[in-house]
Amino acid sequence: MKRWLMLLPLTIFLVVAVFLYRGLYLNPEELPSAMIGKPFPDFSLPSVQGDKTLTRADILGRPVLVNVWGTWCISCRVEHPVLNRLAEKGVVIYGINYKDANAGALKWLNEFHNPYQLDIRDDDGTLGLNLGVYGAPETFFIDDKGIIRDKFVGVIDEQVWREKLATKYQALVDEAKP
Repeated sequence: MKRWLMLLPLTIFLVVAVFLYRGLYLNPEELPSAMIGKPFPDFSLPSVQGDKTLTRADILGRPVLVNVWGTWCISCRVEHPVLNRLAEKGVVIYGINYKDANAGALKWLNEFHNPYQLDIRDDDGTLGLNLGVYGAPETFFIDDKGIIRDKFVGVIDEQVWREKLATKYQALVDEAKP
């Protein structure tokens, strides 16, 4: 009996080590989402500018990227110039300012330019929670009917856009054409 008790800590350590070792090889960009294929959640939240209340109805009608961001997010700062360039090329991007101070968000958008055609203010994170957001940046691909078609976790840089995401967005645009 004593020998078994002596081996218990070693056994627990080995089990934990196997799980941690496996985690080293998981791709954080491939986090599963239960929301794929489901409608974008209903919401009623103010815009970052505070000039109107936005709802799910505001995102319907055309394919869009919905980018979850925050001023507290270092990776979002890296991604932001790329989003600006994509917006200049005609990619439709809506933003969800996630768990952030609105004054900081306004300053950020004034200082670094605003790629978002809609800026949704999610101060307490309820919309993010309903979307299954793990953190920021995360980007959702929404079709013209408001269905979440895909999700990307991580920084969108030029290479990621060109090699992984541009074709997904273009497919949504092509589907929406009459």
